[in-house]
Amino acid sequence: MSQPSKLTSSLSPATLSCEDQAMAERDSVDYSIRITKEMAMEGSVPRKIRVYADGIYDLFHQGHARQLLQAKTVFPKCEVYLLVGCCNDELTHAHKGKTVMNGAERYEALRHCRYVDEVVVDAPWTLDMEFLEKHKIDFVAHDEAPYTLGSSEADVYAFVKERGMFMPTERTEGVSTSDIVARIVRDYDTYVRRNLARGYSRQDLNLSYLSGQKYALQNKVEEVKNEVQHKVEEVHDRVIRWEEQSMEMIISFLHMFSTPGTSLDRMLHGNKENESVEDQGEENGEGSDSDRNKTDAKDC
Repeated sequence: MSQPSKLTSSLSPATLSCEDQAMAERDSVDYSIRITKEMAMEGSVPRKIRVYADGIYDLFHQGHARQLLQAKTVFPKCEVYLLVGCCNDELTHAHKGKTVMNGAERYEALRHCRYVDEVVVDAPWTLDMEFLEKHKIDFVAHDEAPYTLGSSEADVYAFVKERGMFMPTERTEGVSTSDIVARIVRDYDTYVRRNLARGYSRQDLNLSYLSGQKYALQNKVEEVKNEVQHKVEEVHDRVIRWEEQSMEMIISFLHMFSTPGTSLDRMLHGNKENESVEDQGEENGEGSDSDRNKTDAKDC
């Protein structure tokens, strides 16, 4: 009986299906031993279960990672070897449209997800028995809703569902590659200006000369605005410090020329005493006269 595996981090990226390590792993599997869902759920299997998940995985995000985590742990009592298929650029662009990342970048992103054991390169859009047997796949994991994009079939996963080889996963609501692209498009001007400020040229961003000049001007206006704001705050702080220092100088000057016992002397000393009493009252937790008056009025 196969022992359940633990999810542990690895210092090595997942292997590609065309590499020797993946081929050796595949050759070691006795695919004549058929594994049913019941066997997998009970944990009574004689070997690793090879689970396959596929997708485009453009701009790899947490929704992708959660899907792969579900696929990796779909049979908690068994050791699962997770293969992840990723379609190449030609197939993806033909069926779904242009991607942000190219095929090599998408493969590499998948290799560094801790749940993935093997990345199947040049994965097909629609599965067939030849592909399943070649990679010795026991089960296919995907969300249960019929997937029809880029295919004339009612569901590209109907083939494996009919054979009892399908395991449903749940989509992560609120996050998708399309959502991320929509955010970038919505705040297009902000990101263009940011990248120009970071040293990208208008040619790098595919901007016309006029557009490049427009964004450069906007960045300059923003820069001047921030500088003015900083200067205003700096001047304000200087004025506050000058007022405090001036008041101290005036009081010191008056003390030098005040005669003991005069009204000016009593006023200066009275101010000091009041300040001392107020400071002491605050330290003792006592309120001001107005606070005490309010309390007395309540008592009445």
